Amino acid sequence: MTAVTTDQSHLSTLPPAQGRANLLGTLRSEITKIRSVRSTYWTMIVLFVVTVGISALITWLTASHWDQASLSQRATFQPARNSLIGLYFGQFVIVVLGALTFTAEYSTGMIRTSLTAMPRRGVFYLAKALVFAVAALIIGEVASFVAFFLGQALLNTAPEHISTTLGAPHVLRAVVGGGLFIVACGLLAFGIGSLVRHTAAAISITIGVLFVVPIIVNFLPTSWSNDIMRWLPSEGGTAIWNTAQQAHEWPAWGEFSVLLGYTAAVLIAGYILFRRRDA
Repeated sequence: MTAVTTDQSHLSTLPPAQGRANLLGTLRSEITKIRSVRSTYWTMIVLFVVTVGISALITWLTASHWDQASLSQRATFQPARNSLIGLYFGQFVIVVLGALTFTAEYSTGMIRTSLTAMPRRGVFYLAKALVFAVAALIIGEVASFVAFFLGQALLNTAPEHISTTLGAPHVLRAVVGGGLFIVACGLLAFGIGSLVRHTAAAISITIGVLFVVPIIVNFLPTSWSNDIMRWLPSEGGTAIWNTAQQAHEWPAWGEFSVLLGYTAAVLIAGYILFRRRDA
């Protein structure tokens, strides 16, 4: 009887359980994960090189052949857009990283370990999306601003003054919007990855939505294609880094909200399925 009393007394003096799986700790964990994977650095380097490199090439060619440009080309020329054209190709690079951020743990089997350490799936999903979004925003904005300033420097070599500045109408919005465009495309791939849980499938579907579908729509009659194009995520994305509004488009932020709407819908659907399905 004495032994039992001693054991109970000993157990009652143990400190209460402390600590709870929270967002801050999960954010630290996800930052460690994304920093420890080589593909993260390589993908960001490729994104920067592709965005800045292609933009520089296009602006150099434009400046070199400006004296051969037609009157219509000169009238519709957008110097800011010309120096940001590499974003169109950079989106495909961030799609790869966005898909990998979620699906890589499924391909390696680490998802079970991660969910054991963090059983609160909502917190896990939010932390992973936030860490990726911040990383994509940083590299996207850096690439966008570097491409812009380098592009304007190259356009200054043209015989005529065809460059622009951040103070010109809609230019700052276009440059900042370029980085936001990268984030939105990456999160779209992230959300699709959470739906299909397969890297190749997520990348293929996202590229199909952003690139293949607009090509198909362009083959439709103009009256149809214009009505459909304004509702496509690709159109909403590119409109934000253009300084001139197309006839069939809504204003830039309105068009960009279309891409954000698709991204939000996919992220929410992915979150719901992630909570309901087994690892």
